[in-house]
Amino acid sequence: MSTNKNLSDLSVAGVSIWLDDLSRERIRSGSLQELIDTHSVVGVTTNPTIFANALKNGDQYADQIGLLAGEGADVDTAVFELTTGDVAAACEIFAPVYRKSGGIDGRVSIEVEPRLARDTDGTVAAAKVLWAKVDRPNAMIKVPATHEGLEAITRITAEGISVNVTLIFSLDRYREVINAYELGLEQAKEAGRDLSTIHSVASFFVSRVDTEIDARLSAIGTPEALALTGKAAIANAQLAYQVFQQSIETERWKTLAAAGANFQRPLWASTGVKDPALADTAYVLELVAPNVVNTMPEKTLLAVADHGTVTADTVYAYDAAGRVLDAISAVGVSYEDVVAKLEDEGVDKFIVSWNELLDTVRTALAEAK
Repeated sequence: MSTNKNLSDLSVAGVSIWLDDLSRERIRSGSLQELIDTHSVVGVTTNPTIFANALKNGDQYADQIGLLAGEGADVDTAVFELTTGDVAAACEIFAPVYRKSGGIDGRVSIEVEPRLARDTDGTVAAAKVLWAKVDRPNAMIKVPATHEGLEAITRITAEGISVNVTLIFSLDRYREVINAYELGLEQAKEAGRDLSTIHSVASFFVSRVDTEIDARLSAIGTPEALALTGKAAIANAQLAYQVFQQSIETERWKTLAAAGANFQRPLWASTGVKDPALADTAYVLELVAPNVVNTMPEKTLLAVADHGTVTADTVYAYDAAGRVLDAISAVGVSYEDVVAKLEDEGVDKFIVSWNELLDTVRTALAEAK
Protein backbone atom coordinates (compact mmCIF):
# COMPACT_ATOMS: atom_id res chain seq x y z
CA MET A 1 0.00 0.00 0.00
CA SER A 2 1.24 3.47 -0.86
CA THR A 3 1.68 6.18 1.74
CA ASN A 4 -0.19 9.47 1.40
CA LYS A 5 2.27 12.16 0.26
CA ASN A 6 0.92 15.04 2.34
CA LEU A 7 1.07 13.04 5.55
CA SER A 8 4.46 11.62 4.64
CA ASP A 9 5.73 15.18 4.10
CA LEU A 10 4.37 16.16 7.51
CA SER A 11 6.19 13.26 9.10
CA VAL A 12 9.44 14.12 7.31
CA ALA A 13 9.11 17.70 8.61
CA GLY A 14 9.34 16.30 12.16
CA VAL A 15 5.69 15.94 13.16
CA SER A 16 4.65 12.60 14.64
CA ILE A 17 1.09 11.91 13.51
CA TRP A 18 -1.07 10.33 16.19
CA LEU A 19 -4.75 9.45 15.78
CA ASP A 20 -7.10 10.88 18.38
CA ASP A 21 -9.45 7.92 18.36
CA LEU A 22 -9.63 4.24 19.29
CA SER A 23 -12.28 1.55 19.26
CA ARG A 24 -12.40 -2.22 19.18
CA GLU A 25 -14.00 -1.99 15.75
CA ARG A 26 -11.00 0.00 14.50
CA ILE A 27 -8.61 -2.54 16.02
CA ARG A 28 -10.33 -5.69 14.75
CA SER A 29 -11.29 -4.42 11.29
CA GLY A 30 -7.71 -3.56 10.36
CA SER A 31 -8.56 0.14 10.06
CA LEU A 32 -5.88 1.11 12.57
CA GLN A 33 -3.21 -0.92 10.80
CA GLU A 34 -4.25 0.60 7.47
CA LEU A 35 -3.76 4.12 8.86
CA ILE A 36 -0.29 3.11 10.02
CA ASP A 37 0.53 1.73 6.58
CA THR A 38 -0.97 4.47 4.41
CA HIS A 39 -1.39 7.60 6.54
CA SER A 40 1.87 7.75 8.53
CA VAL A 41 0.03 7.29 11.84
CA VAL A 42 2.53 6.42 14.57
CA GLY A 43 0.47 6.65 17.75
CA VAL A 44 -2.97 6.92 19.32
CA THR A 45 -4.52 9.05 22.05
CA THR A 46 -7.72 8.24 23.90
CA ASN A 47 -9.93 10.03 26.39
CA PRO A 48 -13.24 9.35 28.15
CA THR A 49 -15.24 10.84 25.27
CA ILE A 50 -13.59 8.50 22.76
CA PHE A 51 -14.27 5.44 24.91
CA ALA A 52 -17.86 6.54 25.60
CA ASN A 53 -18.50 6.84 21.85
CA ALA A 54 -16.81 3.53 21.12
CA LEU A 55 -18.87 1.65 23.70
CA LYS A 56 -22.08 3.40 22.72
CA ASN A 57 -21.76 2.85 18.99
CA GLY A 58 -20.02 -0.51 18.65
CA ASP A 59 -21.12 -4.13 19.09
CA GLN A 60 -17.57 -5.47 19.35
CA TYR A 61 -17.73 -5.32 23.15
CA ALA A 62 -20.76 -7.58 23.58
CA ASP A 63 -18.87 -10.82 24.22
CA GLN A 64 -16.60 -9.33 26.87
CA ILE A 65 -19.48 -7.51 28.53
CA GLY A 66 -21.34 -10.81 28.68
CA LEU A 67 -18.37 -12.48 30.38
CA LEU A 68 -18.00 -9.61 32.83
CA ALA A 69 -21.70 -9.70 33.64
CA GLY A 70 -21.48 -13.43 34.24
CA GLU A 71 -18.61 -12.86 36.66
CA GLY A 72 -20.66 -10.27 38.55
CA ALA A 73 -18.29 -7.43 37.70
CA ASP A 74 -19.34 -3.97 38.83
CA VAL A 75 -19.39 -1.08 36.37
CA ASP A 76 -16.01 0.37 37.40
CA THR A 77 -14.32 -3.00 36.96
CA ALA A 78 -16.00 -3.51 33.60
CA VAL A 79 -14.92 -0.09 32.28
CA PHE A 80 -11.38 -0.76 33.48
CA GLU A 81 -11.22 -4.14 31.73
CA LEU A 82 -12.81 -2.91 28.50
CA THR A 83 -10.66 0.19 28.08
CA THR A 84 -7.34 -1.33 29.12
CA GLY A 85 -8.04 -4.24 26.80
CA ASP A 86 -8.37 -1.91 23.83
CA VAL A 87 -5.23 -0.02 24.78
CA ALA A 88 -3.17 -3.19 25.22
CA ALA A 89 -4.36 -4.47 21.83
CA ALA A 90 -3.47 -1.16 20.17
CA CYS A 91 -0.05 -1.25 21.83
CA GLU A 92 0.56 -4.62 20.17
CA ILE A 93 -0.36 -3.18 16.77
CA PHE A 94 2.01 -0.26 17.30
CA ALA A 95 4.86 -2.39 18.71
CA PRO A 96 6.81 -2.42 15.40
CA VAL A 97 6.56 1.40 15.22
CA TYR A 98 7.71 1.64 18.83
CA ARG A 99 10.77 -0.51 18.16
CA LYS A 100 11.64 1.21 14.87
CA SER A 101 11.44 4.69 16.46
CA GLY A 102 13.54 3.72 19.47
CA GLY A 103 10.58 4.16 21.80
CA ILE A 104 9.70 7.68 20.69
CA ASP A 105 6.53 6.76 18.80
CA GLY A 106 4.24 3.76 18.64
CA ARG A 107 2.56 5.15 21.75
CA VAL A 108 -1.00 4.55 22.96
CA SER A 109 -2.33 6.82 25.72
CA ILE A 110 -4.96 6.01 28.32
CA GLU A 111 -6.25 8.58 30.77
CA VAL A 112 -6.52 8.35 34.52
CA GLU A 113 -10.16 8.55 35.59
CA PRO A 114 -11.06 12.25 35.28
CA ARG A 115 -12.85 12.34 38.64
CA LEU A 116 -9.34 12.19 40.13
CA ALA A 117 -8.16 15.36 38.38
CA ARG A 118 -7.98 17.30 41.67
CA ASP A 119 -6.65 14.35 43.70
CA THR A 120 -2.86 13.95 43.60
CA ASP A 121 -2.61 10.71 45.56
CA GLY A 122 -5.55 9.18 43.73
CA THR A 123 -4.06 10.07 40.36
CA VAL A 124 -0.70 8.50 41.24
CA ALA A 125 -2.33 5.31 42.50
CA ALA A 126 -4.58 5.02 39.45
CA ALA A 127 -1.67 5.64 37.06
CA LYS A 128 0.30 2.80 38.62
CA VAL A 129 -2.67 0.44 38.32
CA LEU A 130 -3.27 1.36 34.66
CA TRP A 131 0.42 1.01 33.80
CA ALA A 132 0.61 -2.43 35.42
CA LYS A 133 -2.62 -3.61 33.80
CA VAL A 134 -1.81 -2.56 30.24
CA ASP A 135 1.73 -3.88 30.80
CA ARG A 136 3.18 -2.62 27.54
CA PRO A 137 6.28 -0.40 27.33
CA ASN A 138 4.68 1.75 24.62
CA ALA A 139 1.70 2.75 26.75
CA MET A 140 1.40 6.28 28.10
CA ILE A 141 -0.68 7.33 31.07
CA LYS A 142 -2.59 10.59 30.60
CA VAL A 143 -2.66 12.97 33.56
CA PRO A 144 -4.43 16.34 33.44
CA ALA A 145 -2.29 19.42 34.05
CA THR A 146 -4.30 20.69 36.97
CA HIS A 147 -2.47 22.19 39.94
CA GLU A 148 -2.93 18.88 41.75
CA GLY A 149 -1.75 17.01 38.68
CA LEU A 150 1.68 18.64 38.72
CA GLU A 151 2.92 16.73 41.75
CA ALA A 152 1.35 13.58 40.34
CA ILE A 153 3.33 14.02 37.10
CA THR A 154 6.54 14.21 39.10
CA ARG A 155 5.77 11.18 41.22
CA ILE A 156 4.58 9.05 38.30
CA THR A 157 7.60 9.96 36.19
CA ALA A 158 9.87 9.12 39.13
CA GLU A 159 8.36 5.63 39.08
CA GLY A 160 9.56 5.16 35.51
CA ILE A 161 6.10 5.50 33.97
CA SER A 162 5.73 7.42 30.69
CA VAL A 163 3.22 10.26 30.99
CA ASN A 164 1.08 12.15 28.51
CA VAL A 165 0.22 15.41 30.27
CA THR A 166 -3.15 16.61 29.02
CA LEU A 167 -5.40 19.68 29.22
CA ILE A 168 -2.64 22.30 28.97
CA PHE A 169 -3.93 25.70 27.87
CA SER A 170 -1.59 28.33 29.29
CA LEU A 171 2.08 29.07 28.81
CA ASP A 172 2.68 29.41 32.54
CA ARG A 173 1.08 26.03 33.25
CA TYR A 174 3.15 24.51 30.45
CA ARG A 175 6.32 25.77 32.15
CA GLU A 176 5.12 24.15 35.37
CA VAL A 177 4.51 20.89 33.51
CA ILE A 178 8.05 20.90 32.11
CA ASN A 179 9.40 21.50 35.61
CA ALA A 180 7.27 18.66 37.02
CA TYR A 181 8.59 16.26 34.38
CA GLU A 182 12.21 17.26 34.92
CA LEU A 183 11.82 16.94 38.69
CA GLY A 184 10.43 13.44 38.16
CA LEU A 185 13.40 12.55 35.98
CA GLU A 186 15.78 13.84 38.64
CA GLN A 187 14.09 11.68 41.25
CA ALA A 188 14.15 8.68 38.90
CA LYS A 189 17.85 9.24 38.36
CA GLU A 190 18.46 9.35 42.13
CA ALA A 191 16.58 6.05 42.43
CA GLY A 192 18.86 4.47 39.84
CA ARG A 193 16.26 4.16 37.07
CA ASP A 194 17.21 4.08 33.39
CA LEU A 195 16.06 7.50 32.16
CA SER A 196 16.19 6.42 28.53
CA THR A 197 13.09 4.26 29.06
CA ILE A 198 10.95 7.18 30.26
CA HIS A 199 9.10 9.26 27.67
CA SER A 200 6.59 12.08 27.92
CA VAL A 201 4.50 14.42 25.82
CA ALA A 202 2.82 17.65 26.89
CA SER A 203 -0.60 18.01 25.26
CA PHE A 204 -1.17 21.67 24.52
CA PHE A 205 -4.78 22.25 23.47
CA VAL A 206 -5.44 24.36 20.40
CA SER A 207 -8.98 24.76 19.05
CA ARG A 208 -10.66 25.34 22.42
CA VAL A 209 -8.55 28.47 22.87
CA ASP A 210 -9.94 29.97 19.68
CA THR A 211 -13.49 28.94 20.55
CA GLU A 212 -13.42 30.73 23.90
CA ILE A 213 -11.43 33.80 22.88
CA ASP A 214 -13.32 34.29 19.61
CA ALA A 215 -16.63 34.27 21.50
CA ARG A 216 -15.32 37.04 23.74
CA LEU A 217 -13.95 39.02 20.80
CA SER A 218 -17.30 38.75 19.02
CA ALA A 219 -19.08 39.97 22.14
CA ILE A 220 -16.80 43.02 22.25
CA GLY A 221 -17.63 43.56 18.60
CA THR A 222 -15.24 46.38 17.70
CA PRO A 223 -13.34 46.25 14.40
CA GLU A 224 -10.10 45.79 16.36
CA ALA A 225 -11.54 42.84 18.28
CA LEU A 226 -13.13 41.16 15.28
CA ALA A 227 -9.87 41.41 13.31
CA LEU A 228 -8.26 39.11 15.90
CA THR A 229 -10.70 36.21 15.61
CA GLY A 230 -9.16 32.90 14.61
CA LYS A 231 -5.66 33.96 15.61
CA ALA A 232 -5.29 33.22 19.33
CA ALA A 233 -4.93 29.45 19.33
CA ILE A 234 -2.13 29.23 16.80
CA ALA A 235 -0.28 32.13 18.42
CA ASN A 236 -0.58 30.47 21.82
CA ALA A 237 0.76 27.18 20.47
CA GLN A 238 3.61 28.89 18.65
CA LEU A 239 4.71 30.51 21.90
CA ALA A 240 4.42 27.13 23.61
CA TYR A 241 6.94 25.75 21.14
CA GLN A 242 9.24 28.63 22.04
CA VAL A 243 8.90 27.60 25.70
CA PHE A 244 9.84 24.04 24.70
CA GLN A 245 12.91 25.23 22.80
CA GLN A 246 14.02 27.35 25.73
CA SER A 247 13.55 24.46 28.14
CA ILE A 248 15.96 22.14 26.32
CA GLU A 249 18.69 24.78 26.28
CA THR A 250 18.98 25.02 30.08
CA GLU A 251 21.84 23.53 32.05
CA ARG A 252 19.31 21.55 34.05
CA TRP A 253 18.06 19.84 30.92
CA LYS A 254 21.53 19.27 29.51
CA THR A 255 22.47 17.43 32.72
CA LEU A 256 19.42 15.20 32.40
CA ALA A 257 20.03 14.60 28.71
CA ALA A 258 23.60 13.55 29.47
CA ALA A 259 22.11 10.95 31.81
CA GLY A 260 19.99 9.55 28.98
CA ALA A 261 16.75 11.48 29.45
CA ASN A 262 14.29 12.05 26.59
CA PHE A 263 12.84 15.53 26.29
CA GLN A 264 9.12 15.99 26.72
CA ARG A 265 7.73 16.66 23.26
CA PRO A 266 4.97 19.21 22.72
CA LEU A 267 1.78 17.58 21.46
CA TRP A 268 -0.85 19.64 19.65
CA ALA A 269 -4.23 18.41 20.86
CA SER A 270 -7.76 19.49 20.01
CA THR A 271 -6.71 20.10 16.40
CA GLY A 272 -10.10 19.67 14.78
CA VAL A 273 -11.13 23.10 13.48
CA LYS A 274 -14.49 24.31 14.83
CA ASP A 275 -14.74 27.64 12.97
CA PRO A 276 -15.80 27.25 9.30
CA ALA A 277 -13.97 30.51 8.53
CA LEU A 278 -10.67 28.74 9.20
CA ALA A 279 -9.08 26.16 6.92
CA ASP A 280 -9.85 22.66 8.19
CA THR A 281 -6.11 21.93 8.23
CA ALA A 282 -5.04 25.14 10.02
CA TYR A 283 -4.15 23.57 13.37
CA VAL A 284 -1.86 21.12 11.61
CA LEU A 285 -0.20 23.04 8.79
CA GLU A 286 0.48 26.19 10.81
CA LEU A 287 2.14 24.26 13.64
CA VAL A 288 4.81 22.29 11.80
CA ALA A 289 8.14 21.89 13.58
CA PRO A 290 10.63 19.18 14.50
CA ASN A 291 10.01 17.05 17.59
CA VAL A 292 6.29 17.66 17.95
CA VAL A 293 3.26 15.41 17.93
CA ASN A 294 -0.06 16.32 16.34
CA THR A 295 -2.93 14.11 17.47
CA MET A 296 -5.79 14.44 15.02
CA PRO A 297 -9.36 13.21 14.84
CA GLU A 298 -9.84 11.13 11.71
CA LYS A 299 -11.70 13.95 9.94
CA THR A 300 -8.68 16.26 10.30
CA LEU A 301 -6.27 13.51 9.34
CA LEU A 302 -8.18 12.86 6.12
CA ALA A 303 -8.40 16.59 5.36
CA VAL A 304 -4.61 16.91 5.55
CA ALA A 305 -4.26 13.80 3.41
CA ASP A 306 -6.59 15.27 0.80
CA HIS A 307 -5.46 18.89 0.52
CA GLY A 308 -2.85 19.68 3.15
CA THR A 309 0.28 20.94 1.46
CA VAL A 310 3.02 20.95 4.09
CA THR A 311 5.43 23.83 4.51
CA ALA A 312 8.19 23.01 6.96
CA ASP A 313 8.77 24.94 10.17
CA THR A 314 5.65 27.12 10.27
CA VAL A 315 5.70 27.41 14.05
CA TYR A 316 8.50 29.93 14.54
CA ALA A 317 6.64 33.27 14.22
CA TYR A 318 7.21 34.06 17.89
CA ASP A 319 7.26 37.86 17.68
CA ALA A 320 4.06 37.95 15.65
CA ALA A 321 2.43 35.46 18.01
CA GLY A 322 3.32 37.62 20.99
CA ARG A 323 1.79 40.66 19.31
CA VAL A 324 -1.45 38.72 18.71
CA LEU A 325 -1.85 37.83 22.38
CA ASP A 326 -0.93 41.37 23.41
CA ALA A 327 -3.55 42.78 21.04
CA ILE A 328 -6.19 40.41 22.37
CA SER A 329 -5.43 41.57 25.90
CA ALA A 330 -5.54 45.21 24.77
CA VAL A 331 -9.11 44.92 23.47
CA GLY A 332 -10.26 43.55 26.82
CA VAL A 333 -9.95 39.74 26.77
CA SER A 334 -8.18 38.33 29.83
CA TYR A 335 -5.81 35.52 28.85
CA GLU A 336 -5.59 34.37 32.48
CA ASP A 337 -9.37 34.15 32.80
CA VAL A 338 -9.69 32.26 29.52
CA VAL A 339 -7.13 29.58 30.33
CA ALA A 340 -8.47 29.07 33.87
CA LYS A 341 -11.98 28.61 32.50
CA LEU A 342 -10.78 26.19 29.82
CA GLU A 343 -8.98 24.02 32.36
CA ASP A 344 -12.04 23.80 34.60
CA GLU A 345 -14.32 23.13 31.64
CA GLY A 346 -11.95 20.51 30.26
CA VAL A 347 -12.02 18.54 33.51
CA ASP A 348 -15.80 18.90 33.77
CA LYS A 349 -16.36 17.73 30.19
CA PHE A 350 -14.24 14.64 30.72
CA ILE A 351 -16.15 13.84 33.91
CA VAL A 352 -19.43 14.12 32.00
CA SER A 353 -18.08 11.78 29.33
CA TRP A 354 -16.79 9.40 31.99
CA ASN A 355 -20.24 9.28 33.60
CA GLU A 356 -21.78 8.62 30.17
CA LEU A 357 -19.33 5.76 29.74
CA LEU A 358 -20.28 4.34 33.13
CA ASP A 359 -23.98 4.61 32.29
CA THR A 360 -23.48 2.89 28.93
CA VAL A 361 -21.57 -0.01 30.48
CA ARG A 362 -23.96 -0.24 33.42
CA THR A 363 -26.88 -0.65 31.01
CA ALA A 364 -24.99 -3.20 28.92
CA LEU A 365 -24.11 -5.26 32.01
CA ALA A 366 -27.72 -5.27 33.12
CA GLU A 367 -28.93 -6.37 29.69
CA ALA A 368 -26.32 -9.15 29.52
CA LYS A 369 -27.44 -10.79 32.78
